Amino acid sequence: MSFKTLLATTAVALSVLASQAMADVKFGALYPFSGQLALLGEESARGLEIAVDEINAAGGVQGEQVVLVRGDAVDNNQAIGEARRLISLEGVKAIFGTYSSSRSIAASQVAELAGIPYFELGAVADEVTGRGLSHLFRTNPTAEDMGKTIVDMIVDKVAFGLGKAPTDLKIGIIHEDSAYGTSVAGHEKAYGEKAGLNIVSVQGYPASTVDMSSLVLDLKQKGVDVVLQTSYQNDSVLFLQQAHEAGFKPGAIIGGGGGYSMLPTAEAVGKDVIDGVFDADFTQYAVNTTFTPGLEQFVETYKAKYGEEPRSGHSLNNYVGALALLHAIDKGQGFDAEAIIKAAKTVDLPVGETATGYGIEFGENNQNERAFMMGMQWQDGKLVTVYPDAAAVAEMRFAK
Repeated sequence: MSFKTLLATTAVALSVLASQAMADVKFGALYPFSGQLALLGEESARGLEIAVDEINAAGGVQGEQVVLVRGDAVDNNQAIGEARRLISLEGVKAIFGTYSSSRSIAASQVAELAGIPYFELGAVADEVTGRGLSHLFRTNPTAEDMGKTIVDMIVDKVAFGLGKAPTDLKIGIIHEDSAYGTSVAGHEKAYGEKAGLNIVSVQGYPASTVDMSSLVLDLKQKGVDVVLQTSYQNDSVLFLQQAHEAGFKPGAIIGGGGGYSMLPTAEAVGKDVIDGVFDADFTQYAVNTTFTPGLEQFVETYKAKYGEEPRSGHSLNNYVGALALLHAIDKGQGFDAEAIIKAAKTVDLPVGETATGYGIEFGENNQNERAFMMGMQWQDGKLVTVYPDAAAVAEMRFAK
């Protein structure tokens, strides 16, 4: 081979490599991959990963393959630092995340100042979309949706199942004290009072607490009939275990959030403790699938990719939100912030046409106005949908 031919061959090879390098577009995946919230952080990220796999298999976005760059939002400060790294060093065009409301609030502020779109797929606190940020979009239901669903479920179903009028029930509200738990508890109290419920206690605690025995004793002494707990996984397990050890058996425990929807929580406390416990949360897997088209296919894809059943509906909800946004970006023109934001605003998915059941359309403050939550109950070691009737696959059960 002559030197001239070698140069020509090398130039072609370099050109191919350059075109391949240009055929990738980077997006950030910012979740708590380590630390106290890692289990649900990782579970949430899996939904995003499946959405990216699906869009890439179909040709990518605007002809380019999506590459996810992970950032570990182990705490608020780390979330800020990782958001800066993803934007300034990795050059991501947008950030997807983040599950934890406090981490999302911190990191999305960085993205806003840098002019980078931030897509929240799982955090529920009011403040996430309550700050009027122009670059932040949220696809999932909110703290208000959770609080309202819980109160509606008590009034419509739970009180009757306990043989009492809703106004005769003594309600105890406990919550982890970050933006997430505080937001949900505030809506539970507001909607509960509007419905005439007798709320006898509202107590916050740090999610990192290692002892809830005094809180359990207080609820027991006040004769609470229904406990509402907004929590992460560790504090969900701690409360259920210590309530069981103390012989505290309220008529109903209704969890709010991923801690109560996770199979590892049920495994940690045992079937005898978890059975009968309710949860208001994102769409889960034992649901009327005529209401959630695509859910069964998602589960099969998840099992094939990760070698196990989904551990929570958080992966499903992240998948649905991410896929809708990626399809919208694919139909857009370019990857600058203005083009991505313009594309995101075109998302228009009706209720009943996604694997979560809820639709997606962004309204005021770029919040999805078609999102909602459902009510579930642990029955025979499995979390099944019991509310609303259109999505339910089982009747509510109550101890005799």
